[in-house]
Amino acid sequence: MAARYRDPDRWGKSVQSVLTTIDIAIAAVYALALFALAQWVSRDAAGDRQDAQGYFLAGRALPWWAIGASLIAANISAEQIIGMSGSGYAIGLAIASYEWMAAFTLLLVGKFLLPIFLHTGIYTMPQFLAQRYDERVKTVMAIFWLGVYTLVNLTSILWLGALAMSTVAGVDLTTGLVSLGLFALAYSLYGGLRAVALTDIVQVILLVMGGVMISWILLDQISEGAGPIAGFVSLSEQASGKFHMILDRDHPHYVSLPGLSVLLGGLWVMNLSYWGFNQYIIQRALAAKNVAEAQKGIALAAFLKLLMPLIVVLPGIAMTILSPGLPSPDQAYPSAMTLLPIGIKGLVFAALLAAIVSSLASMCNSISTIFTMDIAPTLGMRIDDGALQVRRGRTVAVIAMMIAMLTARPLLGNFEQAFQYIQEFTGFFTPGIVAIFALGLFWSRTTATAALLSALASALLSLLFKLTWPELPFMDRVALVFCLCLMIGIAWSLVRPSPQRGFIDPAGVSFGTTQGFNLSALTVTLILAFFYTVWW
Repeated sequence: MAARYRDPDRWGKSVQSVLTTIDIAIAAVYALALFALAQWVSRDAAGDRQDAQGYFLAGRALPWWAIGASLIAANISAEQIIGMSGSGYAIGLAIASYEWMAAFTLLLVGKFLLPIFLHTGIYTMPQFLAQRYDERVKTVMAIFWLGVYTLVNLTSILWLGALAMSTVAGVDLTTGLVSLGLFALAYSLYGGLRAVALTDIVQVILLVMGGVMISWILLDQISEGAGPIAGFVSLSEQASGKFHMILDRDHPHYVSLPGLSVLLGGLWVMNLSYWGFNQYIIQRALAAKNVAEAQKGIALAAFLKLLMPLIVVLPGIAMTILSPGLPSPDQAYPSAMTLLPIGIKGLVFAALLAAIVSSLASMCNSISTIFTMDIAPTLGMRIDDGALQVRRGRTVAVIAMMIAMLTARPLLGNFEQAFQYIQEFTGFFTPGIVAIFALGLFWSRTTATAALLSALASALLSLLFKLTWPELPFMDRVALVFCLCLMIGIAWSLVRPSPQRGFIDPAGVSFGTTQGFNLSALTVTLILAFFYTVWW
């Protein structure tokens, strides 16, 4: 999640073709096995006879382990692996706050948001907005999300994924774009969310295995063969400046991670938007058979989030010792791969591919869901035929991927810092999105017009502060704009009240959780407290 990545156009240009024939063969075997698995898990989908609920929400029958794994697989992509390793190289462990605070955010989503969403029986976030506000709010936000998912998120995953393939395997960028897009479609198009979520189990296992192996080997090299534990001790001593979670104001990267704001400020807004109100992510939890099953999946994802810095941050910190003075921080991960034995490099590259294609498939599924469920009815298209909806969803997924393939290079190829520009764009709207949902969920007097004004104010205020207060850290700007959007929504609702519709009274929703979820939440919280205490 979120604004943390570095210069994708400088991803290790001097580190090309680090893979041997054996490594490429291992990655190819993985790709074929994944495709075969996807077809197998989709064998009961009954082709075009599959109904909309089966295709878009896996029949609301996803088990908790598939939900948890799929949440992480959808979240982790090439830009996160390479970009956060680069940030680990440049900044240090502080960048791990994005992962560790996300773990706590997931618990809050499972406790307070999922019970409401599942109570309503919705397929999409725009559907909730239609129930709570009106069709205007639903349509505006559905069009916004459809545009962002297609022209921002999908293109960025494709482009940065192709860059990653070019960096570590010497694959031509255009070839990488096309092959990634077609492969993601090939294994996900037939079975819908079911195929994506169940194959994500394999993706996450491979991702974790590959990440742990590269960290293990790098730490062992730092200790000169004495083992990873000795290597970590040595690393923490030699690079002690990289092991601080909260940066001082005089730190050169304070503007990216502004001290206590990481714990108390805008990161909460960004996390809640991503994990709580983002169709791309929340669709997995909506596919659970009940709240308890969804919460178990959320808890699993929270534990996996605690592991992510080991996979995506630690390699970058390790490279400050093994390969200091890299031309670009984002060369850290590709450079680390050159230090791996033959075969292991292929496995790690396969893990990188797993992260890319799972994110692509998940994004395509979300795009098709929003169009079919929210845009198509507005355009007067039939919605009473489940098989027709499935075919329409598949067609939309193909069209979206084609658009992304054609526009990825023109939109992103000319930017030296593509992902940062993307984050700036989405960050303009994130405060308003969270304000709309927060007011709609927890304050019954909020009106539809107030919600639309909050969304508009988010973009205008973000632009205003960026132009007039450029030294304000991005994260602090997000927090400030969010507070102002809340105030605007409340003020308009009080000044211009109107009859309400669809408010879900929290008193009518059960927020009770199982002992297992409570124990998981306590464990995650204690681990986080330990991490921040040790590396404050």
